[in-house]
Amino acid sequence: MKHKIIAPFAAALLAWSVPAQADGGDSDVQDILSLDIEARVDWQLANYDGHTDDSNTGFKARYLVIRADGRIVPGLTYSWRQRLNKAHSDQSFFDATDWVYLNWRVGKWNLQAGKEVVAIGGWEYDRAPIDLYGCSVFWNNIPCYDLGISAGYHFSDSDALTAQVVQSPFFTSSNRNMYAYNLLWSGSHGIFSALYSANLIEYDKGKYINYLALGNKFNFGKVSVELDFMNRAASGQTFMFKDCSVIGEVSYVPNDRWRVHAKMTYDVNRSGTSKDYTVLDGTELTMAGAGVEFYPLRKGRHTLRVHANCYYSWGHNANEADVMQNKTLFVSAGLTWDMNLLNIARK
Repeated sequence: MKHKIIAPFAAALLAWSVPAQADGGDSDVQDILSLDIEARVDWQLANYDGHTDDSNTGFKARYLVIRADGRIVPGLTYSWRQRLNKAHSDQSFFDATDWVYLNWRVGKWNLQAGKEVVAIGGWEYDRAPIDLYGCSVFWNNIPCYDLGISAGYHFSDSDALTAQVVQSPFFTSSNRNMYAYNLLWSGSHGIFSALYSANLIEYDKGKYINYLALGNKFNFGKVSVELDFMNRAASGQTFMFKDCSVIGEVSYVPNDRWRVHAKMTYDVNRSGTSKDYTVLDGTELTMAGAGVEFYPLRKGRHTLRVHANCYYSWGHNANEADVMQNKTLFVSAGLTWDMNLLNIARK
């Protein structure tokens, strides 16, 4: 009964929100067309309790992405990002499309429709995948782009509220009639920034799991601290702390050439049910590590980045398909480059 009440209420909130996640495009685009391509290639080592896993060790082309942004008329923009190295699992070109949408901005109001970032809070989730190296169990198993609509309102330059209805990330080819209802607040006040969300996600026909995601970020000049907490619960589960994730990261940026970070994640699911598809029941896994990024080239829209990272995980991951398991050492080093191919300016 609660789900039947909450779902239409969340949909009604569409009149009071605005898309706010940094990974989801730029509503201030002025060019008719800006075309970029991004690529990342890594060498990686996966070692399980002293034994190298050859299937996850070696060179890996991780991302090859093309992105187009532009303004059609004042207030109406579009954005498209296609991952060229992603398989079309559902025999649909859209499987490899991260997002493609139209965004209409009138004053403080927004309307957006198409395939877009699912509005879930947290700073790890918000960051572009090409900029992440070691991630939580939740991040590795949540489909984060889906077809839908969102709308919003900027209360000020510092606060925005987003409401969204999208196809459920857990839909299947035999049942697409499943939905997620998301409400996201993004705010920035002094040293503190937030990405908080409440989510109601259909994991099976007529059955919902609730997310409460609290993304906190503190900026102290050259040092920033991110602390995310997410709780997940469905009908019959204990609401708090039985099924949750905690992610913390500290980064130091001495100048525009270097970035150093240390990160720790903790995922646990002791719910005793199979209702969480991202962090499976029986999981309790901790991961810790650090990394460094160096930018030998940063000129206009062209960037070249060199990165190296080392992470170690321990505990139990009930999803055997994930790279990070008990006593896993994961090392990676590689190159990322962002090339601006074309700009067509409005005259």
